[in-house]
Amino acid sequence: MSDTKSNNPVPNFYRASAEDFKKIPGSPIAYWVSNRILSLFDNPLIGDNFVGKEGVGTRNDNLFLRFFWEVSYIKIGREKRWILTDKAGDYRRWYMGCFYVMDWENDGHRIKNYRDEEGILKSRPQNIQYLFKEGITWGKVGSGKTSFRWRPVGFGFNDAAPTLFGKDIFSILPQLNSKLLAYLVAIKGETLNVTTGAITELPLLQNLVENYKLDFNKMASSIINISKTDWDSYETSWDFTTLPLVSPEYLTPTIEASYQKLRTHWQEMTKEMLSLEEENNKIFIEAYGLQDELTPDVPLSEITLTCNPHYRYDANKPEEELEGLLRTDTIKELISYAVGCMVGRYSLDTPGLILANQGETVDDYLSQIPQPSFKPDDDNIIPVLDDEYFTDDIVFRFKDFLKVVFGEKTLSQNLDYIAQALTGKSTSSPEKVIRDYFSRDFFKDHVQRYKKRPIYWMFSSGKQQGFNALVYMHRYNKTTLAKMRTDYLLELEAKLDAELTALNEDPVKNKARISKIKKQVDEMKTWDELLNNKALALIEIDLDDGVVVNYAKFEGLVRAI
Repeated sequence: MSDTKSNNPVPNFYRASAEDFKKIPGSPIAYWVSNRILSLFDNPLIGDNFVGKEGVGTRNDNLFLRFFWEVSYIKIGREKRWILTDKAGDYRRWYMGCFYVMDWENDGHRIKNYRDEEGILKSRPQNIQYLFKEGITWGKVGSGKTSFRWRPVGFGFNDAAPTLFGKDIFSILPQLNSKLLAYLVAIKGETLNVTTGAITELPLLQNLVENYKLDFNKMASSIINISKTDWDSYETSWDFTTLPLVSPEYLTPTIEASYQKLRTHWQEMTKEMLSLEEENNKIFIEAYGLQDELTPDVPLSEITLTCNPHYRYDANKPEEELEGLLRTDTIKELISYAVGCMVGRYSLDTPGLILANQGETVDDYLSQIPQPSFKPDDDNIIPVLDDEYFTDDIVFRFKDFLKVVFGEKTLSQNLDYIAQALTGKSTSSPEKVIRDYFSRDFFKDHVQRYKKRPIYWMFSSGKQQGFNALVYMHRYNKTTLAKMRTDYLLELEAKLDAELTALNEDPVKNKARISKIKKQVDEMKTWDELLNNKALALIEIDLDDGVVVNYAKFEGLVRAI
């Protein structure tokens, strides 16, 4: 290979030696590669110092994997039914926590003995001696860009999440996430299916790693800390403790001011991570004299923080639109967190999960937090209706939540801000906007946030939305449906009948409202037949079965996922 074209007058003609191709493992025909890049392959390979392994192949993820929020919290951990496990994921560098748990009870007995009808082992319980060890992981199936992440001690890993193991694993992460390594991966032509071999056959820039070991470890630690802080700010993180928007360092009496403080912090995080990433690239590029071939610049869209709208959304959108999307989603996250507090999953008084085990009650909550500033719902049934027919109505409870967090004096101002964030415009009826969001869009957003495995179930009479109620899956018990029917559905029917009587005093003026209520009542009566039958059946659920199996038991009563 040569850095220059030959004297042949034919345009874009290169002269290359076949022997040069052999320096690159796999011998790809990369005739454009410069001698400087080629000389990198004179270094020891990554595989000389680190071992690359693929994890457990269950061959039936629906049976053996769950999202961690589906099962009981007390059943997750080594020596328990479920272990947190890495199953790769989206493009995200440096750190990404585990969504999944894997059935590893009795040292993986069920997976190790998963066979077909003929008794032939179907699963691949491979490399189990590497379970729970610290490593650097990435997604095997990529999309043209590979992202490497640190995985701490204590996690399992799946065959979709190949992993490097070895001593001083931290020091190699900056190299793996550098532009130089991305370029070397592209040379080998393996950007779409990045196996362990594809990485272990790349050069380990050993001298550079040795010379900069302290700097690399410090750099990796700094970037991982930023990335982990960002990851743990969202409730689908295993290490989520509280919503940043309501944490003391950002909390003010108004949501608008709180958001601005938080947004400024996010911008500082993104800027710091950008600076560290570009410094990392600069070290490798300058050390090997590659300034003419690579630049250290990193586009904002590749600063993989959820709080960075250029990464989270389509970076080609105008800045104003990106900021609007981020604000809207942050307000939706506030609403989701508020619902979590309403059902007792979270508390304003204690960080982390509170009620997260099957069949827990408000008494279990009060045993942990005897005097809560915001008490969870007593019966785990929160009506989501088009008016405030019950004292535990979801909008009523949401306003209480806002009063506790931000103060009563700014309630009206905060409701206006929330409604504006949800719709993108000012409104004279913020409570109606918020009520409509709960009725129409909250569950859809919840399903998306929880990856089609919702834990807050929307029981609904149908498209007329005569009756809707949220139930937290972990607090469900076999009497929940009967209570929903007697204390809410039948009570609401009686209230609507009374409203109809009053409206019929002026049927012309109230024609539209009368028509709507009649349709709702008819729908509710039809739905009541199924609800009553299911209530009499005293349906039990088992969280170990996961959302899909349990949700199906209530078909016709709950909104479709």
